[in-house]
Amino acid sequence: MGLLSNRVDKGSLKPGDHIYSWRTAYIYAHHGIYVGDDTVVHFTRRGQEVGTGTILDTLLVSSGPARPQQPCQVCTPREEGSGVLSSCLNCFLAGGVLYRFEYAVSAALFIAKARGGTCTLAVSDPDDVVVHRAKYLLDNGFGCYNVFKKNCEDFAIYCKTGLLVLDQGTIGQSGQAVSIIGGPLAAVLSTPLRLVTTNLYGMVATAITMYCASRYAGDIGMRRDVVKVSVEDMTSRLATGLLRVAEAQIVLAPIIGSSKLVTQ
Repeated sequence: MGLLSNRVDKGSLKPGDHIYSWRTAYIYAHHGIYVGDDTVVHFTRRGQEVGTGTILDTLLVSSGPARPQQPCQVCTPREEGSGVLSSCLNCFLAGGVLYRFEYAVSAALFIAKARGGTCTLAVSDPDDVVVHRAKYLLDNGFGCYNVFKKNCEDFAIYCKTGLLVLDQGTIGQSGQAVSIIGGPLAAVLSTPLRLVTTNLYGMVATAITMYCASRYAGDIGMRRDVVKVSVEDMTSRLATGLLRVAEAQIVLAPIIGSSKLVTQ
């Protein structure tokens, strides 16, 4: 396993693997569950790999793969309004490199991987359970896409662990989302050090420490605001409105003295 990510060959894949592929300039990675027969089940924003519903989508979409002129004869046609898709492995990769997301890694290895969205401290469930969740969600949906609370990585992590975040006022399970928030937040929190030191190296070291600490505390394997929910129960709650994530624009606002994020 590499320090940045875990590149693998297609021949080493087995049903139940959580896989991902980085897009242009490593701006983001797209995640899914390999279910066998050269097929990947993954979660999108109405067929688009990633999105926020804001002007930021211009950058995100431009870094993603171009849509093919002719539909793939292997992939399942996308239904209108459906976010969970079944694609062949080649279409999922879209010319990118294949990586496997790692579970139950050590704390040292987790911290050593500076970029989030490649591994977790959480333990995966058996492969047959993972495949069942992915296929069940393909038929029944995973709710509304939200780049910070319910994205493709959240989908794959749920399929692997069955864990959901209880407090919908915070970010979801995604390591990418935690990294996006943790970097700027660490920089902001380390800024007051200028009042007591002018040592640039000390400030950088403090910012890195805070960033690593935020990633570690925000990992799904460490959080205490998660609960194990069966896929059948989760989809029934989605259908009745008892479990909902709005797709409205998110306004991120750090609360002083708290790691929570408020939404509007």
